[in-house]
Amino acid sequence: MSEDARLIKKYPNRRLYDTATSSYITLADVKKLVLQQTPFKVVDAKTNEDLTRSILLQIILEEESAGAPMFSSDMLSQIIRFYGNAMQGMMGNYLEKNIQTFMEIQRRLQEQSMGKLGDNPLLNSDAWGQFVKMQGPAIQGLMTSYLEQSAQAFLEMQTQLQKQARNLFGNFPFPNFPQPFGAPQDENTPSGSTSGPERKP
Repeated sequence: MSEDARLIKKYPNRRLYDTATSSYITLADVKKLVLQQTPFKVVDAKTNEDLTRSILLQIILEEESAGAPMFSSDMLSQIIRFYGNAMQGMMGNYLEKNIQTFMEIQRRLQEQSMGKLGDNPLLNSDAWGQFVKMQGPAIQGLMTSYLEQSAQAFLEMQTQLQKQARNLFGNFPFPNFPQPFGAPQDENTPSGSTSGPERKP
């Protein structure tokens, strides 16, 4: 935790105590800290266990239940299937990088569309909202194109990893493991045969 991060303690009664303001706060207050990009950390008041992720997941759950969900049931199911999967770590990094890229694209679009509107935050907020509403299909198409390219790159990486795995493990005597393309066959194995004794007619 950085030195300037706000420390929030969670007590057994599920109440959250903000040590910076010496007052109890709610999940809505924590959400405001997130929106304000204020660094904070939530810990268990007794064990000092880091509960930040748990609190953030609670906020996401409330937002998803508020009537305008961001994640479909199919998407959530696919995310769940990655837990325990060999690609779990890669998928986490993949999603994080894509979100960071999405935020960067949004920031640049916002700067370009509102560069001449002055420093009035209310005017900028209203203008950005109108811009997104009018240019929604174009922005959606831009993001879809980027994500398709990103997904294709991910699939190509996966294919490359599979080829490397075949080349690596194909040299070991694992039964039924496909040999790498062009690998020499055993002298006792007839051409076109993979395993097992030769059958007599």
